[in-house]
Amino acid sequence: MKKSLSILIISTLLIANNAFGKLPENISDLVKEASPSVVNITSKREVASRGSYGYGIPDEFLERFGIPREFRESPQQKREALSYGSGFIFKDNYILTNYHVVEDATEVVVSLSDRREFVANVIGIDPLSDLAVLEVEGQDLPAVNIGNSDELEVGDWVVAIGSPFSFDFSVTAGIVSAKGRSIQNNNIGNYVPFLQTDVAINPGNSGGPLFNLDGGVVGINSQIYSRSGGYQGLAFSIPINVALDVADQIITNGEVKRGYLGVRMSEVDSDLADALGMSKPYGALINDVEDGESADNAGLQPGDVIIEFNKKEIKFSSDLPHVVGQIKPGSNAKGKVIRDGKTKILNFTLGELPSSNDRFIPAKATTSDDPLGLKVAEIDRDNPAMANAPDGVMVTRVNPGSSASGKILRGDIISMIQSKSKKYEIYDTDDFEFVVEELNSDDKVAVHIYRNGSRIITSLKVN
Repeated sequence: MKKSLSILIISTLLIANNAFGKLPENISDLVKEASPSVVNITSKREVASRGSYGYGIPDEFLERFGIPREFRESPQQKREALSYGSGFIFKDNYILTNYHVVEDATEVVVSLSDRREFVANVIGIDPLSDLAVLEVEGQDLPAVNIGNSDELEVGDWVVAIGSPFSFDFSVTAGIVSAKGRSIQNNNIGNYVPFLQTDVAINPGNSGGPLFNLDGGVVGINSQIYSRSGGYQGLAFSIPINVALDVADQIITNGEVKRGYLGVRMSEVDSDLADALGMSKPYGALINDVEDGESADNAGLQPGDVIIEFNKKEIKFSSDLPHVVGQIKPGSNAKGKVIRDGKTKILNFTLGELPSSNDRFIPAKATTSDDPLGLKVAEIDRDNPAMANAPDGVMVTRVNPGSSASGKILRGDIISMIQSKSKKYEIYDTDDFEFVVEELNSDDKVAVHIYRNGSRIITSLKVN
């Protein structure tokens, strides 16, 4: 009986192994072939430091004797600091790495696995994608094979080669945990649909390649999520298809240009989906549209929900910048939107992502109670600061415990209330009171507000 049981257990394990796939067996061959194209990068920087004349005496004692701070510190001095990262030769004499690896570097040294070293020239950077292109003068430099990141599936095995903590040409492996991740770190992330993996990545791996099992580069290891500063199972890589587009633009034009819609947006939650007449929460909710930009010219309106753009599905609001940013300015694209519970196709001609965005302005106020838990007032147009404020009514009070509490703030301007297919423009307190009287208890509505110059759409439940 015990023997039969053992055989059964072994058989079950074998079946499970076959069902979910074997561990890759060709990693060593992949590493031998790919390693010559991977480089170690040393960046030299000048940093300022200030010494002390206090010789270790605590500041509080020096302060007690009236010694000013400027006399307790020596003048700033420059010293050289070194930082380390990784990269790879992707064509000719060009190397791809992360921007943060070479940021503010006075000299960049590239080392190959055959021990050759080159001083690299940084020919271009793109802080928005955290990418940099280097060029070296050398002969017979081996370039990597390029894979296709769009073909990656969650669960696929991937391999990283890099120099964590200066341990040159270290190899780690894992699987793709997710695709299209949006992360915000030092303003990086809006325009990069990151690959999430469980590959062990640590400081020094930045800029190194992520390979599929065919030996093709599918990503550039860029970020980790960690509470300790070390690997905790969450690593993020820039898809190679995104990186190559950036690199080609840097090499050809010296800069990167991205498409631009001119919208502010947010996620659709279940309450907003109900209020907007949607069957489920998905897509990018348009909070505001900039005058004269691509979205405005296409007829996009606040309250619209973009669910598809340029034939790519938009599940979350973070998906839209990824898609739009990869389209060249001046290109035409179609967008599928939900408006008043119905699907609509709009035609866009994309603008160019500006270096900065202008912002709007807010307003001032008398009174009115309503079932939304709010008091509102007319905007004081006699106040010069409010002369150009948007049309609407100003919120003067938010009742604690109401559905508006935590969503709407005192000073917000309400410009529209939307309930399924009905939209009510709000110009004064009479408009507001009329709309509120039309609502039924337990209705869910989408309220359009202006806050600090930006339009926001939030959901409220009628009391």
